[in-house]
Amino acid sequence: MEVERVQGVASSILSKGAIPAEYIRPQQEQPSVTTYRGPVPKIPSVDLADADHVGLVRAVADASQEWGLFQVVNHGIPAEVIAELQRVGKEFFELPVEEKEKYARPPGAQSLEGYGTRLQKNLDGKKSWVDHLFHKIWPPSSIDYRFWPANPPAYREANEEYAKHVQKVADKLFGCLSLGLGLEEDAMKKAVGGDDLQYNLKINYYPPCPRPDLALGVLPHTDLCTLTLLVPNEVPGLQVLKDGKWIDAEYIPNALIVHIGDQVEILSNGEYRSVLHRTTVNKEKARMSWPVFLEPPMEWVVGPLPQLLANQEGKDHASGEPPKYKTKKFKDYMYCKLNKLPQ
Repeated sequence: MEVERVQGVASSILSKGAIPAEYIRPQQEQPSVTTYRGPVPKIPSVDLADADHVGLVRAVADASQEWGLFQVVNHGIPAEVIAELQRVGKEFFELPVEEKEKYARPPGAQSLEGYGTRLQKNLDGKKSWVDHLFHKIWPPSSIDYRFWPANPPAYREANEEYAKHVQKVADKLFGCLSLGLGLEEDAMKKAVGGDDLQYNLKINYYPPCPRPDLALGVLPHTDLCTLTLLVPNEVPGLQVLKDGKWIDAEYIPNALIVHIGDQVEILSNGEYRSVLHRTTVNKEKARMSWPVFLEPPMEWVVGPLPQLLANQEGKDHASGEPPKYKTKKFKDYMYCKLNKLPQ
């Protein structure tokens, strides 16, 4: 069965000024109605090269508690490495449809890897204005090169180079998050799989949309992973729910956008919060983003860190509260999340 790609829909209707009904969100979800236009606080920006390490830990922890999302600058990934990652991804989405379909996610596959259009179950029958390419970039043992495009020819090298650098950023962030809870610096990374942590890259492609006031690129959601490290292009679109208001994320050239995911909220027993976010689309330009989702191995068990819970004698450490979340295998959490089942 041939799958309809949003890029194809966009190409066929761009001059008509209308979009198919299945892409029109209910009025209470439409970005023209729900985006907050008044004065709003800025999403935090964190300088990862800050020589004041105590201040850096505090900045990361505060942003993770209050927002669940922040931007990092001076992160150490060379600008040319990011530019090349973006260039080859953009070139892939500019290829003819039959070339892209060579990398399509096989029907019924358990893995999310491949070229596609929909990841989550849509209970209302509505569609999101986005296509994607999804594949692992680390560790090497987890990579399935069937889903890495051979065209453009530099695709593999660009992604391998980016993978080397993004791991260092992730390690620094996990260290800050651990210290921010009064734990050993390696506590959080160990708790999500250590060196077996999976790095999953997704390229989101949001084609120009004739009615950006009615459609959404990605519906409101939290990320099911530990952390998401995202490279955006220059076309704005990410929105965050803060104090009940949908606000736009400012574009900062060469910054990474960091999302706290569900697994870090669970590990921290709610001290850090997974951020509810969505994506709007643009009438004139294609928006693209390159999130890397850091996920535990499928069989890995994740629950609130024991160091943060009240012990049996009632003495406490940090918040010392009872567990607020179930402990379960990551694959079971993922299955429930993607199929919109209770955890």
